[in-house]
Amino acid sequence: MSGFNLANVISALKNGEIIVYPTDTLYGLGVDIYNNSAVKKLFLIKKRSFNQPLSIAVSNINDLKVVAFVDDRIIRVAERFLPGKLTLVLKKKTVVSDILTAGGNCVAVRIPNNTIALQILSVFGPLTCTSANIHGMPTPNKINEIQKQFKNKINVYIDAGELKDKPSTIVDLSGEKVMILREGSIPAQKILKAVL
Repeated sequence: MSGFNLANVISALKNGEIIVYPTDTLYGLGVDIYNNSAVKKLFLIKKRSFNQPLSIAVSNINDLKVVAFVDDRIIRVAERFLPGKLTLVLKKKTVVSDILTAGGNCVAVRIPNNTIALQILSVFGPLTCTSANIHGMPTPNKINEIQKQFKNKINVYIDAGELKDKPSTIVDLSGEKVMILREGSIPAQKILKAVL
């Protein structure tokens, strides 16, 4: 692993810069979720439509409660599977910008089980957690391949070696009905059991 200086990373985020950081699945693009101009810049650099929401990452369940509405059922799932390869779609709180959620009233949240990610998130706060690729292109699992896609548009890369794992399972708990939107690393059946 090379190039990880926490103070430099925090400073870059405070200045509205985009970072590439490791998660427990793949590399993610991170900006301060409360900085609208940084969020807009991320959409533009990733060439992602503003109609497609971005997911976010937090460091713990208390931070989850800051950005989204939770109930006992959500807490039960979060305590069972997070940190881990699970993304929860929840009703967002007003602190989360409509730009980030493409005008929707829900937000997709993760607590990645990765030491570096958790260190940054616990010191800085919530970050975007969208895959480190140009929209529509393959998601590289090595830093040098990500750098080729973004050319000189991103300055801060945290190299944690080759990352390749199944994507997270996405579960929508924003309404009464539990919906598995994507089955990934965690089997849907396990999540459904935990909810009931």
